[in-house]
Amino acid sequence: MTYYATQDTPIGPFTTIATAAATVLASGWTADPEDLRHLIHPTLRPADLTARKELGELTRVVDAYHEGDLSAIDSVVVEQHSGEFLTHAWKVLRAVPAGEPVTYTGLAELAGRPAATRAAASACARNAAALFVPCHRVVRIGGALGGFRWGLPVKQWLLDHEAARQAGGGVG
Repeated sequence: MTYYATQDTPIGPFTTIATAAATVLASGWTADPEDLRHLIHPTLRPADLTARKELGELTRVVDAYHEGDLSAIDSVVVEQHSGEFLTHAWKVLRAVPAGEPVTYTGLAELAGRPAATRAAASACARNAAALFVPCHRVVRIGGALGGFRWGLPVKQWLLDHEAARQAGGGVG
């Protein structure tokens, strides 16, 4: 079985699609699970989704992150399939520290392919598990936001939230 739940966050509704074992397949700032289901690799994509009011620990983790516990998302299991570079880049993204955004070029370097800036950007664009695979932590050279599936205001809020928490300030 594959489940989904939507919860309120300071930046809008957030939906998570997960397996019965609490492995995240997709997530993002939307109230419509169909906005997410099509992002899941065909080999993992569920035919049916079952609505739940909440997803236990996953719901608590999303709340904790938005309340300021930036490390709450770190231990969540995520499953995404793609080619070798994208799969590796998603793992590398999970190691980018909150409050310390990198550039697309920097992500390519961290992933071991410094000339693969476009592939690094593609890894962000094709990431189905927003927040848990924090592609919002990647910006353009010079600090411009670049793109974000869930909108630039959401990306800016996340970056501000993480920067404030890392600096010891209040909620972003």
